[in-house]
Amino acid sequence: MTAVHAFDVLGDPVRRRILELLAEGERSSGEVSTVVREEFGISQPGVSQHLRVLRENGFATVRAEGTRRLYAVDPAPLREIDQWLERYRRFWAQPLEALATELARGRRRAKDGNGTSTGASAEHDERDDS
Repeated sequence: MTAVHAFDVLGDPVRRRILELLAEGERSSGEVSTVVREEFGISQPGVSQHLRVLRENGFATVRAEGTRRLYAVDPAPLREIDQWLERYRRFWAQPLEALATELARGRRRAKDGNGTSTGASAEHDERDDS
């Protein structure tokens, strides 16, 4: 499966939600169906169709346990997507690191009780007093 095809499969919000549920751990088709039906208002056969698409495209595995069908995430296609995205990470990795640095600085200032970041506002206050 190509990464682009994987994005086609995961482009549907219902399938993304199902994958989120399965990422939390193995779930029965009934459990998945209950949550998805409540959140999206689609029928049980509609949920089954989405589960089938995920299974046929390698995103989910299924095993029988008595009369229940238990679904789980298959991480292989997600690793393929991750590898494909690697070439684009440079577009957001550095800006996110810079944002994390600024957030940390802001937390330190708030913790220290020093809300000013430059001496300019202190100089302005001194001129107002004269």
